This record gives sequence, C-alpha cells and structure tokens, in this order.
Amino acid sequence: MVEAAFDIAGLVGYRYRADDYYEVGREKIREYARAVQDFHPAHWSEDAAWELGHDGLVAPTTFISIAAMLANRRLFETVMTGYDVFVQTDQVFELHKPVLMGDRLISDVELSSVRRIAGKDLITITNTFTDQSGDVVHIMHTTVVGITGEEVDAGVSATIERVIMHGVGTPAWASVTPDDVDTLSAENPVSAIGPRLSTISRTRIPRTTIRFEDITVGHELATRTVRLTRGDLVNYAGVSGDANPIHWHDGVAALAGLPDVIAHGMLTMGLGAGFVTDWLGDPGAIIRYGVRLSNYTVVESGSAGSLEFTGRVKSVDPETKSAVVVIVAKSAGRKVFGLATAEVRLA
Repeated sequence: MVEAAFDIAGLVGYRYRADDYYEVGREKIREYARAVQDFHPAHWSEDAAWELGHDGLVAPTTFISIAAMLANRRLFETVMTGYDVFVQTDQVFELHKPVLMGDRLISDVELSSVRRIAGKDLITITNTFTDQSGDVVHIMHTTVVGITGEEVDAGVSATIERVIMHGVGTPAWASVTPDDVDTLSAENPVSAIGPRLSTISRTRIPRTTIRFEDITVGHELATRTVRLTRGDLVNYAGVSGDANPIHWHDGVAALAGLPDVIAHGMLTMGLGAGFVTDWLGDPGAIIRYGVRLSNYTVVESGSAGSLEFTGRVKSVDPETKSAVVVIVAKSAGRKVFGLATAEVRLA
C-alpha cells in the first residue's frame, strides 16, 4: 500500500475559519428538501414553519452539509493531498438550533482526529457553525477513509478530469507539510474563547404530532420505502455540490470498483433524517443524528434503486421528554446503515 505523502496524524489540530459566511436561502432550502424527498411543510411554507414556532423556513437536518462541503474544500485540496480518493464512513450532526432561511453561517474547520485501522487512515473533520448571533448552532463531524492511488484503477483520475463539472477539479495548489501547521492554523483563526452553544434546540417547546406519553421503548415507526433514479442522483449532485462521478457516471463507478452507480451517502442520510422528522411532525425537534455507513444503494440506468427505512424507539428519558430512535435502512436486502440513531425531543 502506498503511504500518504506525510504522516497525516501530525496534522491533527489543524484548523481555520472559512473565508466567508454561507447564507441560507429560501429557495435553496426547498431545492434541498426536494432532493432528499422531504416534503414536510416547514421546509416549504413560511406559514407552516411559523405554526411550529420557527421564524422562517426550516432547513432539513442534513442541509448543513452543503455549507460544510464549501468550507472544507481548502482542507481536502491543500492539506489532505496524500490521497486520491476519500470514502465517507461516519457522520454525526449535533443540532443546537434549527437552521432557518436567512441564517448567515460561519464554519470553523478542524482536522480533529486520525485513526489507523487495518492499514487505512480514518480521518475525522469537525465543522462548527456559528450564526449571526455569535452562537454555535450546529456541529458536524465527518469521518472519511483516505485511499491512495494503488488501491484504485490507474485510469480513474484521468477519467474524472474528463467528465467532472467545471470549477470542481483540484487546483494546482501546493500541499501542506507538518512544518506548516502552526502558520496555517493562524490564518483566519478560530476564537480562543471557546464556543457558546445555542440552547434553543434543548429549551424550546417542541410541537411534535406524537407526544412523549404516546411512546415506550420498542415503539416502531411506520415503514417508508423510497425510490431513487439516476435523475435523483444527478439532481442531488447539483443541489448539494457533491459532483463525484461515481454517483452518475457508469465508467467512473466501474473504475472505482463499484458494481454500478451508487447513491450519495449523504443523500441516504438525508432520506433517513426525513423519515424521522416526518414521524415527529416538527423538524426542529431532532437534536442529534448519527449514521455509520456500511453499504451503498446501487442505482442502475434502466431501473430505480430503492431504500426501505424502519425505526424503533431504543430509549426514553422522562426528565427531558426525549427519546433515542434507531433507524435501519436497507437496499436490495443489504443494510446501508451499520448504525444510525436520532435523539429527539417530544411534546
């Protein structure tokens, strides 16, 4: 196995603040909700959002990944350059305040941990999002496996360059070495005072359609089956900014060793989050969502792929009127989520 260009573990703690804020747009929320097939009225109608006590359209749970992808480009393109491919494995969303239209989000980016398992580097990136009030509204942890060129087909990079959309390819910037970490971390520095977490998600009274008194451990959510076509994958790629060709180009998927084009991991997570918030009736009532990916959803050109979501209540907390829901996602009989849980608050 080819080693990375340097010891990636030496870069743990590397951090910076994104150069510009991300403004959450009204129509972008609707575009993303459509892309993850989440038709809860609070994502589409201001009146419906106001009825739930929100000041504007509520962004779906995984919407924040769009802003994270933009903020993280510098990390992937100038720092973590010893790898040819990254494969997403785990994702955790910590929601401290619902993200609403009009929010201006600043992301602090940190390469927060590296683990070496079975000869591969598992790298965790943490995005801490602060809104215009100065409070932390969302923290997102993304874990990826760094894969070197020896482990993928030699023609994959050249093929990607021929088909990838303009403005997405890796620019010819210099890579970063461990000696540069202290200097680079000082650019756009993160505040040394420490984050001030918003308390809204944990103190507001949720307006869920299901009440805490109505559930017990073992309570099951109604099964939901979702169809995914190639058009859905192309649409999600455009809306989210994740233009990786393995999600829409047969040739690149084959060179990557996949049986066919596969759905984005974040798309399947977005579908899973919508499955939970539809049951809740209030998208602002989810306060933590974590997914470990164990497989993928194949979407062939001539037929739609499908995902089946089931869920059950794993635990309840009467003091906080909260519950932990375990979500199972299956495609073609295979479990797509190795472990997925959502922590929710109930009326």
